[in-house]
Parts: sequence; structure tokens; C-alpha cells
Amino acid sequence: MRLQNKVAVVFGAGQTAGETIGNGRATAVLFAREGAKVLLVDRDETSVLETKKMIEAEGGQASTAVADVINELEVKAAIDQAVSEYGRIDILHNNVGIGRNDTGPSHMTEEIWDTIMDVNVKGAVFACKHVLPIMRAQQSGSIINISSVAAVCAVGIVAYKASKAALNAYSHSVAMGNAKYGVRSNVIMPGLMDTPMAVEGYAAAQDMAREDVRAARNARVPLQQQMGTAWDVAHAAVFLASDEAKFITAVELPVDGGQSAKIG
Repeated sequence: MRLQNKVAVVFGAGQTAGETIGNGRATAVLFAREGAKVLLVDRDETSVLETKKMIEAEGGQASTAVADVINELEVKAAIDQAVSEYGRIDILHNNVGIGRNDTGPSHMTEEIWDTIMDVNVKGAVFACKHVLPIMRAQQSGSIINISSVAAVCAVGIVAYKASKAALNAYSHSVAMGNAKYGVRSNVIMPGLMDTPMAVEGYAAAQDMAREDVRAARNARVPLQQQMGTAWDVAHAAVFLASDEAKFITAVELPVDGGQSAKIG
């Protein structure tokens, strides 16, 4: 197994309700399948316990913590819990992100801007702040931040785009500042994915049918006009977390069916 004897902390291990699986839950499940012990962190206790149940049903090992990523004390408590339970942290996976109520520049409000930037950037900053001393002491570790192709593609949602671009830049700084300690920091940039937040969430916000949303999103993907799934993100995360990627850091990896490469 590719993550045997490793300890992973996954922030955003629950998910929005829906008929498919979200990125954080899929990644946590796959980490456990590959042998990692996983601390599942989410602000939704019911949802994160569902993820734990899925992992344990397959024979994996997981525990849970409830934390809001914009609360530094709660983030630190989750990191401390992982060390207390498992003795180390080899993988930090920051999956929490929102785009709720985002808009264009002429309609942006301070509240929308601050909320999206706080969740999408500050949450990762807090998690990295408290896990880096642990990984430095170990002289090893893999940090994976979930960004978006919105960081590099033209989109109309300004705060979300800016937050993901900021997360890319922050991850690069973490990678360069901690390479001498053997700590790697990489970004995954998902494209159009068939996840509950992306499909059900958008359908509800726009008062559209789920299948209409899916059809419109599928049509925009170059690779066979078919969205990816959370498992595509999870497989990329397993690779970056594993020793197979031990010489890879400061990378922004699109998982997007060619969307970010498309011109015209």
C-alpha cells in the first residue's frame, strides 16, 4: 500500500449532501485504503462521522475532530489531536473551500469577499502554521492544498478566483521555505467536477435541475465532454502524498480534463 504507516490529517473530510461523493471524503477514503491512519476534520460532525464509518467498513483506521477552519484554536486542537493519537503527521490535506454568493467586481460586497477569502485561504494558513513545526522536526511531510483551475482560467466569480490564486502563491512560499526540512507543498487544481457542492449546490442556487447543470458542465470539458469525479482528485492526492512524489514540490497540478489548457 502506497501510504502504509503514514498519518494524514484531512480538513474538509465531510461533504455537502448529494448523490455523489465530495473531494475531501473521497481523498480520506482513498488515503485509508492505501494504508494511512487518517484524522478526519470537518465542522459538520454528522458528515465527518459518515466518512469515518465508510473507512472503518473497509477495514481502515480513522478518527474525527470537529473544527471550523477559520478558527485557529480549533485548527490547532485538531493538529494536536492527530499527534496525540498517532504520534506524527506525514500528510496535511487542506480541502475546505467555498464560493457561495460570489459575484463580479462591480457587485462585490465586503462580507462576501471576507468570507470567501477567510475560508479558502486563512484555513490553509492556520493548518500549515501548526503542522509545519511537526513536519520540520520529522524532516519530512507532504502538504496538499486543494485550489482550482479558476485560479488560472477566466471566471466571473472574483473572490473565489482571487482566493485560489492566493492559495497557489501561499503554497509555493511554503514549498520553498520548507524544502530544506524535507517538507513538500503542492497544489491540486480541480476543474469541473461532479461533486455535491458543485452540482447540487449550484443547481439549488440557480433553481436548475441537477441534470441540466451536469449537461452544461460536461459540455465545457475538452476530455470527452465529461466532468471528472472526486476520485480523480483523490488519486492525484494519493500520488502527491506518497513517496512516489518525493522529488515533487511547489507544483500546481491541474486535474481538469484539459480545461485549463484550452485556448479559444
